[in-house]
Amino acid sequence: VQLQASGGGLVQPGGSLTLSCAASGSFFSINDMGWYRQAPGKQRELVAIITSGGVGKYADSVKGRFTIARDNAKNTVDLQMNSLKPEDTAVYYCNADVRTAWHSPRSVLYWGQGTQVTVSS
Repeated sequence: VQLQASGGGLVQPGGSLTLSCAASGSFFSINDMGWYRQAPGKQRELVAIITSGGVGKYADSVKGRFTIARDNAKNTVDLQMNSLKPEDTAVYYCNADVRTAWHSPRSVLYWGQGTQVTVSS
């Protein structure tokens, strides 16, 4: 299973970006999908996660500004980021809790490679 993230870049404060992440490979289904971020010198932190049923949860720091959405048919998860602030600058990582076989509830957590988001004037 591979996760490919895209959509990062440089944006001015107040601007918007959309990150996308696509899962590929052989698996049965995907449980939760999420976005995390890691700023220089800081630990990786949760940004948002979304269940297979489409219920999203957000870090307090991004509530009202970011929206997570997924397309189960395409195995993708997007993060729409609005009203970006300099403190949103970080490398953003997607992950997916993947159920690998139909006959077992066991799942494996996979991570994408990270995409840089820089918010600066």
